[in-house]
Amino acid sequence: MGEWLPGDTNKSATHAGAGHRQRLRKRLLSGGAEALADYELLEFLLFAAIRQGDTKPLAKALIAHFGSFSGVLAADPQALQRVKGMGEASAAALYACSLAARRMARGAVQDKPVLASWQALLDYLAIDMAHLAHERVRVLYLNAQNRLILDHLLGEGSIDEAAIHPREVIRKAFDIGATALILVHNHPSGNPEPSRADIAITARIAEAGRLLGVTVHDHVIIGREGNVSLRAKGLI
Repeated sequence: MGEWLPGDTNKSATHAGAGHRQRLRKRLLSGGAEALADYELLEFLLFAAIRQGDTKPLAKALIAHFGSFSGVLAADPQALQRVKGMGEASAAALYACSLAARRMARGAVQDKPVLASWQALLDYLAIDMAHLAHERVRVLYLNAQNRLILDHLLGEGSIDEAAIHPREVIRKAFDIGATALILVHNHPSGNPEPSRADIAITARIAEAGRLLGVTVHDHVIIGREGNVSLRAKGLI
């Protein structure tokens, strides 16, 4: 059985809802990527779990609660279920869509030279990190062909210079045979502009890498408002 929204109790409402769903389906299939507004696409995703009735109010409530369509898909299932009208099945349906998007984005960078697939890498990182409510630091270790060897989670929570040890970052490269790396972290505030601490720790890791023959290609900061490359800013 699907999940029911309050008020979906009579046959006329069910019939009207069915007609709306059919119209959305036709627009989706015939109109291309921009055929549906964000809330309409979210409505359509909810159809999988909520078999009958009007999902528009719930779709709009979710976007209002999480701030955007992307914010909804980035939310964890427990947070989704705290929105009135959401249940386990509907939360699972949206979470599955989120996982599918992440895997699709990850597939675009796997087994390919990372520097030649730079926009695909940024897209993957944005999907995975832009809407996190806490800070996450990752190191992407690359081989001599700049293919990804390891996507290493360095730390989560409140990250500062004291929590990141440059020699350990470089030592990991030696342990797995990497010749280069890319630092990545997110700013939960949404603003990706680097802080003084971001610039300082990047300089320390880059210097340790130079001394030991490991190239630091970049430090990318991800936020809801976009991303920033420290190399593009001339800070590496």
